[in-house]
Amino acid sequence: MKSAIIISLLLLCTLVSCDSKNKEQDKPIPLGWELLETPTQASLRGLSPLTETMAWASGSNGTWLRTLDGGETWDYGVIDGRDSVDFRDIEAFDAATAVAISAGQPALVYRTEDGGKNWEMVHKGDESDFYDGMTFYRGRGYIIGDEIDGKWKILVSRDVGKSWSELESSPKALPGSGSFAASGSGILAYGDHVWFASGGNISSIFHSRDRGVNWEEVPTPILQGEPAQGIFSLTRIDQNILFAVGGDYLQPELADKNAIISSNLGSDWSLIAGSFPSGYRSGVCYFPLQHWLISVGPNGSDFSLNSGQDWERFSDEALHGVSVDKSQTSVWASGPNGKIAKLSF
Repeated sequence: MKSAIIISLLLLCTLVSCDSKNKEQDKPIPLGWELLETPTQASLRGLSPLTETMAWASGSNGTWLRTLDGGETWDYGVIDGRDSVDFRDIEAFDAATAVAISAGQPALVYRTEDGGKNWEMVHKGDESDFYDGMTFYRGRGYIIGDEIDGKWKILVSRDVGKSWSELESSPKALPGSGSFAASGSGILAYGDHVWFASGGNISSIFHSRDRGVNWEEVPTPILQGEPAQGIFSLTRIDQNILFAVGGDYLQPELADKNAIISSNLGSDWSLIAGSFPSGYRSGVCYFPLQHWLISVGPNGSDFSLNSGQDWERFSDEALHGVSVDKSQTSVWASGPNGKIAKLSF
């Protein structure tokens, strides 16, 4: 009798183990990127998808693009004739309205309300300004720029990007401090919170809990210490968890200390516990429909099924930025040579 019970228990354990493995194998995973044909060869870093079929993008040579049919056709052009300017970030609100920022030389903010036919300059920075990224939360916008005169250059808009002003309470910055403009996603806003990342010799998270009135600098354990190292992109997973990726853009294959997580809205950060993304990563986003994190970079893309604690490579496609559309039903990516892609799953 005892031996029969033992055999039954062993059989039950085996069945449970097999069932667990089968469930793990049944979890959906990203299948790859569907590359969309675009009318440009510009390097596209700005990306703002609205739905599965509607997205805006921006990039080098003053380029802007918009699709309303999932990439079958594109409206495109050069913003205000600025064909020597690199528009590193764009934020779209609907099919007609978007805001785009150029990095520098000069640093500019443009807005369109007619689907890109006309662009109005709504802010012009000083000659020394360099803008790294932009974010909006319920109509309130923030732009992060590199250090000027010992302070971070932060612009704020309270009217959906129609006008911008310098934030008088911008935090102090060491000389030469900057944020990376690789994908425009080194700044994030949610509720009254604003976060942005510094990169290079010191890579920290600057956090405001009151829309930029007060700031704290939070150290991070991400790879840092050299000008090409640090945090490149931020995303929010839920009410408490934030995630950031980066690395060293001069060593795209280096998969070490390139992903960090915070479980308390950015009050402190730690390295992930498991396997890192498989190289330098310039963009990351959370896809709530599948509970995936997706990260992209010049040597490929990775995904995580467990809130970023372990990563697996699924594509070798070179990309700059990645974003979930505002309806949270699709994932889009942008990259070099006019590359725009949608995630297949």
